[in-house]
Amino acid sequence: MSTATTKNMPTVATTTTVASVISRTFTLNMDFETSYNNKNSTVYKDIHDAITTKCQELVSKDCTVKSLTLRRGSTIADYTLISSSGDEKQVDLAKDEMLNQLAAKYPVDFVSVKELTSSVNPKTIIAGVLVTLTCGPPPTNLGSDLTVEWTRSGNLLATDKPSQDRTSKYTIPKFLKIHDGTYVCKVKRKDGAIFTQSLSLTSKAAPQITVNPVRGTVQCGGSVSVQCSVNTGYQVQFKGLTLSTPGLEIKYDYKAPDGCTQREETITCQVTTNPQDYKIITLELIKDVFCKADGVFSAGSEGFEAVASCEKGKVGNITAVCKADGKYGDIQDNCVLEVIQNLLNESEALDAVTLPAFLEDLKSATINNSKTITDSPATISAMVKIFANIGRRANSLRITISKASTENILESAGILTTDAAKDSWNELNNDNRNESSENKNSSSSFLSAFEGITPHVVNEPLNIVTQYIIFTKINFTNNFQDDFNSSVEIDIPEAEGSRQSVAVILFASMDNVLPARQNVNTSDSVINGRVVLIQPESDINNISIAFDVLNETLGKPKCVFWDFNLLDDLGGWSDEGCSFVLNENGTVRCSCNHTTSFSILMSPDSPQDPVLDFITYIGIGISMGSLVVCLIIEGIAWRKIRRHSTSYLRHVSIVNIAVSLLIADIWFIIGAAISNTNSAPACTAATFFIHFFYLALFFWMLASALLLLYRTLSVFDGGLSKLTMLIIGFSLGYGAPLIIATITIASTAPSNEYIRENVVCWLNWNESKALLAFVIPALLIVVINLIILIVVLYKILSRRGGANASQAEEKHVLYVIARSLAVLTPLFGLTWGLGVGVLISPKNRGMHITFALFNSVQGFFILVFGTLLDKTVRSAMTKSQGYSSQSRTKSTRGGTLSSGVSNFFNKLKKPR
Repeated sequence: MSTATTKNMPTVATTTTVASVISRTFTLNMDFETSYNNKNSTVYKDIHDAITTKCQELVSKDCTVKSLTLRRGSTIADYTLISSSGDEKQVDLAKDEMLNQLAAKYPVDFVSVKELTSSVNPKTIIAGVLVTLTCGPPPTNLGSDLTVEWTRSGNLLATDKPSQDRTSKYTIPKFLKIHDGTYVCKVKRKDGAIFTQSLSLTSKAAPQITVNPVRGTVQCGGSVSVQCSVNTGYQVQFKGLTLSTPGLEIKYDYKAPDGCTQREETITCQVTTNPQDYKIITLELIKDVFCKADGVFSAGSEGFEAVASCEKGKVGNITAVCKADGKYGDIQDNCVLEVIQNLLNESEALDAVTLPAFLEDLKSATINNSKTITDSPATISAMVKIFANIGRRANSLRITISKASTENILESAGILTTDAAKDSWNELNNDNRNESSENKNSSSSFLSAFEGITPHVVNEPLNIVTQYIIFTKINFTNNFQDDFNSSVEIDIPEAEGSRQSVAVILFASMDNVLPARQNVNTSDSVINGRVVLIQPESDINNISIAFDVLNETLGKPKCVFWDFNLLDDLGGWSDEGCSFVLNENGTVRCSCNHTTSFSILMSPDSPQDPVLDFITYIGIGISMGSLVVCLIIEGIAWRKIRRHSTSYLRHVSIVNIAVSLLIADIWFIIGAAISNTNSAPACTAATFFIHFFYLALFFWMLASALLLLYRTLSVFDGGLSKLTMLIIGFSLGYGAPLIIATITIASTAPSNEYIRENVVCWLNWNESKALLAFVIPALLIVVINLIILIVVLYKILSRRGGANASQAEEKHVLYVIARSLAVLTPLFGLTWGLGVGVLISPKNRGMHITFALFNSVQGFFILVFGTLLDKTVRSAMTKSQGYSSQSRTKSTRGGTLSSGVSNFFNKLKKPR
């Protein structure tokens, strides 16, 4: 409503009397008619009389209406008063009373000169306080059948009925920046009469107190400087301390008494105008300093947890623990970007009016601070809470999110999925500070927030494309098929109901956010397709999804969805209700009986390769067959072998090498069979026995090398007895592997870091490096054996002169041992050297095939170089064949063979 006022204008040409001319305007909420300006009309006369009466009662006896004009705009009345009194407050009071009088008959628009009543001083509202606004009471003649409408900056907030005292209240539980604006209360009558009050409110940022240190130490007899600061608009002081004038930044040097006892002292820094806002500095008095101050944390004793404030522009703190090496470790940066923390506070009070502007601010803050946000796990965690609050408020208040607001959400969230944020997400997902840490659930909460927001997006066809996230909403009838960004194809062959909508969110780089964990908290698989969230209007029980794989060198595709309840609500990938259909031409097709967030997992270490599988399994079969033949031959020749001590000990080693490799291969096949069953206990057992028997193979090789070295250096001496050497051999061959395998499983299994989940049943590499418990002993033995071979060959070749028959036989046995070691040691070493190469370059197909080839011929080489090339064995076999040729029945031949094998195992237990 506009007013025009002219003061002290002379009305007569005298020097003694001066009249005031004051203009006012008001509105009647009824359609204008030109007849209203007829001075004889009822409307004109009622208005003129009411103005004159109230002005003479409250302003001056001589008050008259100079002019009264009614015009369009509903019906607007302009009038001018001439009075000997120029008291405008009384003029406004007269106007109010005049409108009150007219309200009994006409729909007046009563704009009160009194502002809304606020529970706090409107000029000193501090963000975060409770504010209650009171409207009314309206003029008595407005009646009792009224409704109240509250708006802020033109946006409807609430409607209700006045209370018994004819007032209405509107409460903001936590007044924040998003609540700034002009609040208007309109009390309405059915015929259009309105009583209006308003008040403009602007919040002041709450005090942000920063102290340093938050928790520190001071050595007895020493001193420490403590600091306190606050944001602009406030001043701080140290409570109870006589210091200089309070200010924005203050310091104090605390002096610890000499010979003090270990205890804690506290210093309180508080806002001068708001004593309820304060922070406490805790100082621990110590006698000896263990960790020196480093510019961030104060000095401390061993085990002391220091707490420091964040850098300017961030809120929170940084903690660290004084370690035994005299340095601070276990550093936890809990600093959140201040602008994001403020937005987090605002997100808890969002409503339909504040949401659009809030999302604009969120987008702006995210884009302007993208690097700081992506580098800070704590800030990312705060933003996840913001998105969760948006979904929660939209659900509880039934807020419809517009297209523009949805785009702002996608722009803000997309930055959190970039490659730059990957390290921060890894830190959050692997946060092991405590079992209940909410950070470990941040990635799951981030995805859950989208599932909460999506149902409240405006229900109309949409296609919002941002750099990292695409949002599509489509209406369809009966069935649906579409290709999204040429990376995911969705086919719904039959849906319940004749017409419904489906919302699809396609994430370009959600693999940076979500871990590939499945039934345990770690996984060797990777997310090898886009993550797509599918949310239909009603339940769908049959959906087909085709993913373009991101890396075609990976294998073993698994169709999965994100199960928020998995792993005690931590969240993880599950294949329940989803099945793999086919994998061809770089596309994996899946079929699922439900809708949620989907993707595919594939293994980087086990590429699908029929050639590799053929070589592996056929080669293992040949190797196992060769080992069985080797043991049968050793059994037949055992009577001949056992007569000579060195030969006997060599063949004990060969037999145990063959047995170890045979059992290891059997467990390898068992492990391969159960690797896809997701049975962790079974896979753990298989891995333990594979580890143990492969190690036993190498340690029996070492036993053979040590026997060779011992016999070479003391070939003509008595030396150790056969029993003693057997005890040493079995202790080394099986005892050492058992110790290594047991320590490995005991140290890694409790933390689920023993096996390589979802690839093959074998020792873990990525997390615990448990595979080193096999690689290091095996390759070390290879090096030792090669050194022994060099020494032995030098000794044998340096010997001159003849020898008797016994010495010649001994020398022949040593040659046989050396020859078998010279072949088998490089073979085993090269095989497992290639195994290390496979770990370093898991995508190298040639490396995989070469390793499989060498691994598959080990049994055959043991048969040839460990058994068949020994003339003692060949001689024993020749005699056995001669004996067999004299036999006349198959049963006799069978008896000879079985008795030979039986004698072999019996003699192995009791050597002579």
